[in-house]
Amino acid sequence: MPNWLLPENIADVLPSEARKIEDLRRQMLDNFRLYGYELVMPPLLEYVDSLLTGAGPDTDLRTFKLVDQISGRMLGLRADMTTQVARIDAHLLNRDSVTRLCYAGSVLHTRPSGLHATREPLQIGAEIYGHAGLEADAEIQELALSSLALAGFADVRLDLSHVGVLRAILAHDSVAQRDQAALYALLRAKDTPGLEAISGGYDAATRAALLALPNLYGDIDVLATARAVLPAYPGVTAALAELAALAASALGRAEIAVDLADLRGYQYESGAMFALYVTGLPNAVARGGRYDHVGEAFGRARPATGFSLDLRELARLLPSAERKHSIRAPWGNAPELRDKIAALRKAGEVVIQSLPGHDNEQDEFECDRVLVLEDSNWILKNLG
Repeated sequence: MPNWLLPENIADVLPSEARKIEDLRRQMLDNFRLYGYELVMPPLLEYVDSLLTGAGPDTDLRTFKLVDQISGRMLGLRADMTTQVARIDAHLLNRDSVTRLCYAGSVLHTRPSGLHATREPLQIGAEIYGHAGLEADAEIQELALSSLALAGFADVRLDLSHVGVLRAILAHDSVAQRDQAALYALLRAKDTPGLEAISGGYDAATRAALLALPNLYGDIDVLATARAVLPAYPGVTAALAELAALAASALGRAEIAVDLADLRGYQYESGAMFALYVTGLPNAVARGGRYDHVGEAFGRARPATGFSLDLRELARLLPSAERKHSIRAPWGNAPELRDKIAALRKAGEVVIQSLPGHDNEQDEFECDRVLVLEDSNWILKNLG
């Protein structure tokens, strides 16, 4: 096997694509800062006891594991940064006030999430800790939408769901509670025959509600339908009210849809959840939601909500960046030449010196001017 081959679904990022990704990263982090989010940088690997705390079996399966040669303990290469940031908030910062944190970095997956997906996403996200009210959820949702707007996506669909609907239904049926994991899987797949089979021995109200959930998807009117067909349990009523408020806060910024059977991340999500879709990708480009209980394992439960997206996946949808106009300059150590090049670079110009005997060949830059010596002065001349 050639030694230049990379593992499946692992790839180098070449100059023009890398520039798109880096520009997006900088724009989004700068935008997070405008909202008051502080940047943190969790480690690439840590003990699995901490890394997988509260993350659920899906994250466990996606995590590469290895033995630490120093301690002999099991380490994990992060597959998601959310629990790491929760650990920082709960254990290291340990603030009483509301804390806004953001992050950006590579994560690694044992298997790709889709047909053409990379196993090394570049995850960027933001989290709010310390506020249980819907205001935090609305801010995170707004931040996610503004991130896609910065990337140039105008047609965005916001899908809303709420893990509290199902939990409130199951809370009234101890028999159904024993099948919780199977029910989540059947609902995510919208497997009505499977739901009919598993719910045969449930309470009649529980069974009717479970069979209704897969069909409760569509525009905002789904919420009115849900109020009519689902039991009026306090938990169901509160969850639907939260979804209505979040939908109202996004009006005019995205097409809004509701899917009460979309329960991805149910293992650690505790409230409202959302997914963002753009034209050109079948899967969500960003996901977010409330996860109030993850910090408990780190000794401090804090209300928490946040979102994340994969910059590499997002950048694939964007057109190639235009080559940046630049200046070609000869190689030399003459003080006048060095001063002129330094002044141009200080002014923000890209100046590429031609090394002796070589031409310049770059994906990112197009030399449209040249620095030449005329009458003992270095001047710029247009090329072409």
